[in-house]
Amino acid sequence: MFLSRGVFFASCASCLLAVALAVSTPAMAQSVTPASNSSARPAGASAPAAASGAQATTAKGPANAENTDSAGNAVTSDSDFDARQKALDQRTEENNYRYGVAEHDCYAKFFVNSCLNKARDSMRTVQADIRKEQLALDGEQRTQRARVRDEQAAIKRAQDEASAPQRAADDARNAQAYEDKQKQHQIDQAQRAAEAPQRSANAQAYQDKLRQHALDQAQRGISPSQAAANRQAYDQKQGDFQRKLDEARAQGAQKAQERVEKQQSFQKKQADAAQHKADVEARQKQAAEKAEQKRQDALKQQQIEEQQKQQQQQQ
Repeated sequence: MFLSRGVFFASCASCLLAVALAVSTPAMAQSVTPASNSSARPAGASAPAAASGAQATTAKGPANAENTDSAGNAVTSDSDFDARQKALDQRTEENNYRYGVAEHDCYAKFFVNSCLNKARDSMRTVQADIRKEQLALDGEQRTQRARVRDEQAAIKRAQDEASAPQRAADDARNAQAYEDKQKQHQIDQAQRAAEAPQRSANAQAYQDKLRQHALDQAQRGISPSQAAANRQAYDQKQGDFQRKLDEARAQGAQKAQERVEKQQSFQKKQADAAQHKADVEARQKQAAEKAEQKRQDALKQQQIEEQQKQQQQQQ
């Protein structure tokens, strides 16, 4: 009796532990997994949802694989690659979300581990399909980049081939110019070497003249200090002469400028006088014309008066 009662208590304790675990585990999973429902779902409803999601994803995988194969035959652009990459990223996020929801729902079931294994297998199946399509997309992108790189290399080779004659002509011209410079340099060196004895002789003659000049000064009894004083006096005279010459040149330039200004002033006065004379003659002409006009008017008035007198006498 005591044994059966102990077994009964043990079974009750195990049931209570299972219930507590089933109640506490969904709450913990709900706080960890994103975008899950606030209330626990029934066990019968979660399993079909996970199965239907896995079937839809599995059915979607071959279709995308076919699209990838068909797109691999055509030349795709960067925008197409970006759109396909965005679609794969979106599918990855949806797969992770469905796995999180299925994992959350599994903790509300009695057979938790079996449900988790099924959800994990479904998620890995979809993940494998996405990975396969991602590898295919990466291969197409590498092929596209290689094709663009080959095209650019072909264009560069064509440009190099087109500019090859010009480069060859430039290289030949540069080589010829370099050879001409080298030849001219050799000629200059040979000429300088030939003129070396003459330069040496000129330097020796200059030194001889300096020594002879020193001997002459010594014979005339001129000391070095006296020679320096004479040299300073000579330099002073030359400086004074140069200063006077500069002053004379400056005065000459100033006088020349004054002559030019006087000539310009004279020409201006002559022009003003001519203009004044023309103005006077014009005014005199206008005055004569006015006087003549007045005389003509007076004669006409006189004739009119005489005619009027004659008419009165006749009446």
